[in-house]
Amino acid sequence: MNETIVVLVRSIIAFGTLLIFTRFLGKQQVSQITFFDYILGITIGSIAANLSSDITTDAWPYWVALFGWTIMVLIMQKVAVRWRQASVYIDGEPVIVIMNGEIMDEVMKKLRFRISDLQEQLREKGVFDIKEVQYAVVEKDGQLSILKKADNLPVTPSDMKIKATYRGMGTELIYDGVLVENNLKQVNKDQLWLQGQLEAKGYKDITEVFLAVIDATGELFLDGYKDKMENPVDITDFKGLK
Repeated sequence: MNETIVVLVRSIIAFGTLLIFTRFLGKQQVSQITFFDYILGITIGSIAANLSSDITTDAWPYWVALFGWTIMVLIMQKVAVRWRQASVYIDGEPVIVIMNGEIMDEVMKKLRFRISDLQEQLREKGVFDIKEVQYAVVEKDGQLSILKKADNLPVTPSDMKIKATYRGMGTELIYDGVLVENNLKQVNKDQLWLQGQLEAKGYKDITEVFLAVIDATGELFLDGYKDKMENPVDITDFKGLK
């Protein structure tokens, strides 16, 4: 058999196998990736790559290796869920790096977590002044969670004794120019109502709308394919972005 066809077939097999095993392991591997998960991901990915490209050996040993590694990961997940100490050993645990506004320098050294790393993650959380932080915790996946000091917390409607309107989650009625009929029925609306809303906003047909979302209050958000911009500006014209 032609080598190109062999590689193509094995690649399809590797992709399908990896997809099935990944779905079997659940979303934790993606949503909360730890150092342990990272190593496992590299290993399983390498096995899948060899399965698709190494035509000098049979595919069966690689498939067995993929299956074996997947089972081991599943077992480790079960163990980590059942026993906390095992979870701490495998995945680690959250560590406080700022307590009562003070940086825990000894903890930072043990984690090999640099001040520049801390400042970078604080900026990603919208904090540009470290004096605003009451607590900061490095989570198991390396991400930083922060609690600002009371004086630096944003004001909420509750603080101002204002009753906020519940908006709920938006429901897509049109996605990429296509009507989502099930969602339209779910919000107890019909196409006649939707067409009236579109015409009121200057749209003649559903295909002219890129996205339409309705919230719990019944307010409709529309975004068309033809964006209307007055005096469009090239973002590279702004200083500091060139």
